[in-house]
Amino acid sequence: MSAIDDLPPLSQVIETHGIAAKKALGQNFLLDLNLTAKIARMAGDLSQCDVLEVGPGPGGLTRGLLAEGARKVLAIEKDARCLPALAEIAAAYPGRLEVISGDALEIDPLAYLTPPIKVAANLPYNVGTELLIRWLTPTDWPPFWQSLTLMFQKEVAERIVAQPGSKAYGRLALLAQWRADPRIVLNLPPGVFSPPPKVSSAVVHLTALPEPRFPADAATLERVVAKAFNQRRKMLRAALKGLVPDLEDHLIAAGIKPTDRAETVGLEQFCALAQLIKPV
Repeated sequence: MSAIDDLPPLSQVIETHGIAAKKALGQNFLLDLNLTAKIARMAGDLSQCDVLEVGPGPGGLTRGLLAEGARKVLAIEKDARCLPALAEIAAAYPGRLEVISGDALEIDPLAYLTPPIKVAANLPYNVGTELLIRWLTPTDWPPFWQSLTLMFQKEVAERIVAQPGSKAYGRLALLAQWRADPRIVLNLPPGVFSPPPKVSSAVVHLTALPEPRFPADAATLERVVAKAFNQRRKMLRAALKGLVPDLEDHLIAAGIKPTDRAETVGLEQFCALAQLIKPV
C-alpha cells in the first residue's frame, strides 16, 4: 500500500494511542489509506473548499481529505482518545486541520468554516441518519454545503437512493431526492473495517440542488410523507385520513389514486399533494 503522507500506518496509530473501536460510539475504523483516499476523491475538487468531517476517529479519511488538497478540514470528534492522533495529523498539515472535541449533534460547524463547504465523513452508525436529515432540512435552501459524501450501512444507503415500488423506498428517499441528487458511489464489505461490522457499508454522494426538484412547502411535504409511510401498507385514502377535508379530491387532483399505497407514489406526486394542502 502506497503512503499518502509521511505519517505512520493507521494500525500503528491505533496501537500507539490505544484507540480500540467502541461499539457504544458506533465506531468501525477504515484502516486502508488507499480506500480513505478514494472516498476523499469522490467528494470532488477540494482545493477551494472547507470540508466538515464528523467522527474522524484515528484520522484515515482526514488524511485522505488533506492529501487530496482540501483547503481546510474541520473534524468533530467525540472520543477524546482520538485527539492525540488527530493532533499529529494537524502538525503534518500546518494550518489546514482544526479539531473540535465534542458531539456533532450539539456543535454549529458554521462558526468554524468558510464557504464553499463540503461534508465528507465515515459517519458513526448511531448518529448518521439523524445528521443526514438535519443537513437535508435546513430552514433555508440552498444549504451551507455543496455536497455530502457519507458512509452508511448499506441498508441506509439503499433507502436514500430508493425508487417507488421498492421495499427501501420511503421518507428518507423522498427527503434526500427532493433537494439533492444522491447516488451510491462505493460499496464496502465488512472485512475492510476494524472491527468488521455485521453489515456491508456504502458511500453515498449527494449534490445539493439549487432549488427543490418540485415546488412544495417543506413542512407540509414532511407531514404528508410521514403520515403516508407511517401506515405504508394502507391505501392512501386510509393512511392520510383526517389530513384535510375532501382528501380523495386532493389525491386525484395530485394525480394519485385514493387506492394507491405510499410506496408506489413518486416524489412529484407527493409534492403536488403538498401544494394542494394549505400549511397549518
